Amino acid sequence: MRQIPLGAKGSFSLLVQPEHLADRFKDATLPPVFATPVMIMENAALNAIRAYLDPGESAVGTAVNVRHLAATPVGRLVTGEAEVSKVDGRQIEFTVRATEGAKEIGAGSHSRVVIDVAKFARRLE
Repeated sequence: MRQIPLGAKGSFSLLVQPEHLADRFKDATLPPVFATPVMIMENAALNAIRAYLDPGESAVGTAVNVRHLAATPVGRLVTGEAEVSKVDGRQIEFTVRATEGAKEIGAGSHSRVVIDVAKFARRLE
Protein backbone atom coordinates (compact mmCIF):
# COMPACT_ATOMS: atom_id res chain seq x y z
CA MET A 1 0.00 0.00 0.00
CA ARG A 2 1.29 3.40 -0.93
CA GLN A 3 0.73 6.43 1.32
CA ILE A 4 -2.94 7.43 1.16
CA PRO A 5 -3.31 11.20 1.37
CA LEU A 6 -5.89 12.93 3.55
CA GLY A 7 -8.57 14.36 1.29
CA ALA A 8 -8.39 11.58 -1.31
CA LYS A 9 -11.88 11.31 -2.81
CA GLY A 10 -13.94 8.66 -4.52
CA SER A 11 -17.47 8.34 -5.79
CA PHE A 12 -19.92 5.70 -6.95
CA SER A 13 -23.26 6.14 -8.70
CA LEU A 14 -26.18 3.75 -8.74
CA LEU A 15 -29.49 3.89 -10.58
CA VAL A 16 -31.99 2.71 -7.97
CA GLN A 17 -33.54 -0.57 -9.13
CA PRO A 18 -36.27 -2.70 -7.49
CA GLU A 19 -33.65 -4.98 -5.88
CA HIS A 20 -32.22 -1.94 -4.04
CA LEU A 21 -35.52 -1.11 -2.32
CA ALA A 22 -36.27 -1.65 1.36
CA ASP A 23 -39.43 -3.68 0.62
CA ARG A 24 -37.40 -6.24 -1.37
CA PHE A 25 -34.00 -6.04 0.27
CA LYS A 26 -35.09 -6.09 3.92
CA ASP A 27 -38.78 -6.19 4.81
CA ALA A 28 -41.76 -6.65 2.47
CA THR A 29 -43.94 -4.44 4.70
CA LEU A 30 -41.78 -1.36 4.07
CA PRO A 31 -42.54 1.17 1.33
CA PRO A 32 -40.66 0.87 -1.99
CA VAL A 33 -37.78 3.24 -1.17
CA PHE A 34 -33.99 2.96 -1.39
CA ALA A 35 -32.67 0.70 1.39
CA THR A 36 -30.20 2.11 3.91
CA PRO A 37 -27.73 -0.84 3.65
CA VAL A 38 -27.39 -0.16 -0.08
CA MET A 39 -26.91 3.60 0.52
CA ILE A 40 -23.94 3.20 2.91
CA MET A 41 -21.42 4.31 0.24
CA GLU A 42 -18.80 1.60 0.76
CA ASN A 43 -18.01 1.54 -2.98
CA ALA A 44 -17.27 5.28 -2.96
CA ALA A 45 -14.84 4.77 -0.05
CA LEU A 46 -13.07 1.92 -1.79
CA ASN A 47 -12.84 4.01 -4.95
CA ALA A 48 -11.19 6.82 -2.93
CA ILE A 49 -8.23 4.58 -2.05
CA ARG A 50 -8.13 2.06 -4.90
CA ALA A 51 -5.27 3.87 -6.71
CA TYR A 52 -3.08 3.57 -3.59
CA LEU A 53 -3.51 -0.19 -3.13
CA ASP A 54 -0.86 -2.64 -4.25
CA PRO A 55 -1.77 -5.64 -6.43
CA GLY A 56 -3.50 -8.26 -4.28
CA GLU A 57 -4.77 -5.70 -1.77
CA SER A 58 -8.29 -4.49 -1.13
CA ALA A 59 -10.09 -2.96 1.84
CA VAL A 60 -12.97 -4.24 3.93
CA GLY A 61 -15.45 -2.23 5.95
CA THR A 62 -15.00 -2.17 9.72
CA ALA A 63 -17.42 0.56 10.89
CA VAL A 64 -20.35 2.56 9.56
CA ASN A 65 -22.14 5.53 11.12
CA VAL A 66 -24.52 6.91 8.50
CA ARG A 67 -27.78 8.84 8.75
CA HIS A 68 -30.38 8.19 6.04
CA LEU A 69 -31.91 11.64 5.54
CA ALA A 70 -34.46 11.29 2.73
CA ALA A 71 -36.41 8.57 0.92
CA THR A 72 -35.53 7.83 -2.70
CA PRO A 73 -37.82 5.93 -5.11
CA VAL A 74 -36.86 3.52 -7.88
CA GLY A 75 -35.44 5.05 -11.05
CA ARG A 76 -33.47 7.84 -9.38
CA LEU A 77 -29.68 8.20 -9.64
CA VAL A 78 -27.89 8.15 -6.28
CA THR A 79 -24.26 9.19 -5.97
CA GLY A 80 -22.11 8.32 -2.99
CA GLU A 81 -19.03 10.38 -2.22
CA ALA A 82 -16.24 9.54 0.22
CA GLU A 83 -13.25 11.55 1.41
CA VAL A 84 -10.33 10.19 3.43
CA SER A 85 -10.37 11.94 6.82
CA LYS A 86 -7.80 9.86 8.75
CA VAL A 87 -5.13 7.27 8.00
CA ASP A 88 -3.68 5.13 10.80
CA GLY A 89 -1.52 2.44 9.24
CA ARG A 90 -3.89 0.14 7.36
CA GLN A 91 -7.01 1.66 9.01
CA ILE A 92 -8.64 4.35 6.87
CA GLU A 93 -11.51 6.64 7.94
CA PHE A 94 -13.83 8.46 5.57
CA THR A 95 -16.44 11.18 5.61
CA VAL A 96 -19.28 9.98 3.38
CA ARG A 97 -22.41 11.42 1.83
CA ALA A 98 -25.05 10.34 -0.65
CA THR A 99 -27.03 12.59 -2.94
CA GLU A 100 -29.92 12.22 -5.33
CA GLY A 101 -29.56 15.16 -7.69
CA ALA A 102 -28.98 18.24 -5.52
CA LYS A 103 -30.63 16.63 -2.47
CA GLU A 104 -28.47 15.09 0.26
CA ILE A 105 -30.03 11.76 1.24
CA GLY A 106 -27.31 10.37 3.52
CA ALA A 107 -24.25 11.47 5.49
CA GLY A 108 -21.83 10.12 8.04
CA SER A 109 -18.56 8.27 8.50
CA HIS A 110 -17.13 4.95 7.45
CA SER A 111 -13.94 2.99 8.24
CA ARG A 112 -12.09 0.38 6.21
CA VAL A 113 -8.94 -1.64 6.76
CA VAL A 114 -6.56 -2.54 3.94
CA ILE A 115 -6.08 -6.30 3.58
CA ASP A 116 -3.98 -8.75 1.62
CA VAL A 117 -6.78 -10.62 -0.20
CA ALA A 118 -4.93 -13.95 -0.36
CA LYS A 119 -4.08 -13.93 3.38
CA PHE A 120 -7.65 -12.93 4.20
CA ALA A 121 -9.05 -15.79 2.10
CA ARG A 122 -6.66 -18.31 3.75
CA ARG A 123 -7.99 -17.33 7.18
CA LEU A 124 -11.47 -18.31 6.02
CA GLU A 125 -10.46 -21.85 5.07
